[in-house]
Amino acid sequence: MERVKGIEALKAELVEMANNIKSNITKAEEEINLMRNQSPTDEGDYAVLLNDSAIDDTLIANQMKKLEEIELALDKIANGDYGICEMCEDEIDIERLKVKPFAKFCISCREINEKEESSR
Repeated sequence: MERVKGIEALKAELVEMANNIKSNITKAEEEINLMRNQSPTDEGDYAVLLNDSAIDDTLIANQMKKLEEIELALDKIANGDYGICEMCEDEIDIERLKVKPFAKFCISCREINEKEESSR
């Protein structure tokens, strides 16, 4: 029962995180559009606009990836398989989920996954 309450609280947190990210993405896209509509007056201005645009694009891509992970976690809550490790299929400790509510792996499997990814 305690785990169910914890998952409900995490669901609310995930929804709030998703809404914040969506808002941030919208604001960043608006800023990018404003920058792209500016006419640079010299090569320095042009370089700054390109650099800022590249940084914003990277930030948006990172936020989109996080949003996808959050939406996947929300789907798992709806399907009843939230908090299950995708590797070993054991329950992910609720304390880990409190730290990272969209965690896909338990601590042990996360370490294995990170080692595999770093060796690629």
